[in-house]
Amino acid sequence: MAYVYIAKSVAGKIYIGISNNPDSRLVRHNTKQGSEFTKSGNFKIVFKEEYQTSAEARQREVQIKKWRREKKEMLIERYKKGMPTKI
Repeated sequence: MAYVYIAKSVAGKIYIGISNNPDSRLVRHNTKQGSEFTKSGNFKIVFKEEYQTSAEARQREVQIKKWRREKKEMLIERYKKGMPTKI
């Protein structure tokens, strides 16, 4: 299994990534061992989708990264409400 996840900082920064264990990856982000972008820490996962393969997850990650911030925020809100997220 592979997951696409969105982590958001208390300052409002959005990070999109893939991992086979997003919760463990979040710990790495918040202890300054993750991506350079997340070195400020204080991120939480606000979106997560599961895929059978890392290739599928990577494809979705690339798709979401191309979106404008407004659409990413809409995706996060749909996820929070339990609505379909394939938009």
